[in-house]
Order: sequence, then structure tokens, then C-alpha cells
Amino acid sequence: QVQLVESGGGLVQAGGSLRLSCAASGRPISILNMAWYRQTPGKQRDWVASIGSGGTTTYADSVKGRFTVSRDNTKNTMYLQMNSLKPEDTAVYYCKATNLGVWGQGTQVTVSS
Repeated sequence: QVQLVESGGGLVQAGGSLRLSCAASGRPISILNMAWYRQTPGKQRDWVASIGSGGTTTYADSVKGRFTVSRDNTKNTMYLQMNSLKPEDTAVYYCKATNLGVWGQGTQVTVSS
């Protein structure tokens, strides 16, 4: 069974950067299709970015050019590098193994103006 644990969230000023990590256990991340989502209170969980098992990446328009998703198979970890952060990026960020339907517990990102 796959387990996912996010880390790296925190408080940052607008224009700053953060890197989120999603550590997987129970299955090699190299064979998984992975994604990042985010959610604010009272709203649905929105897709942010994906990285396929073959390495193909896709992004939501709202983060394209600012966020980069990557994967380190040796560490069995996926990352989300977030640059030029905006207050509207404030949310709980979740990682997901999309072909297994498994979610992590989430990590809070707060961007102050």
C-alpha cells in the first residue's frame, strides 16, 4: 500500500519561493502518475500540476511559468518548486498518486501580501 507524506509548507511573502516535497513509501514513485492539488476553505480541491510515470509534466494555467513539478526516483519523492508566489496561492497543498487514488495529508502554504 502506498503512503504519501507532504512537507515544506510554510509562511512566505508575496514574490517568494517554497519547495514542497511528497515522499512516497510502499511503491516506487517512478511507476506512478503523480499530481499536486490545492484547496482553500469552503472550496473544491483544484488540480495544480502533474508528472507522469514517463516524466511528462502538465500545469494549471494559474501556475504555469511559476511552478515546477519534478521527481527524484532515488529518493522516491516528488517536488513542487513554487516561485513568484502570490497571496492567491495560499492553500493546503496535497499530493496524489493518481492511478491509485491515494492522497497525502496536506501541507499549508500561506503567502502574505
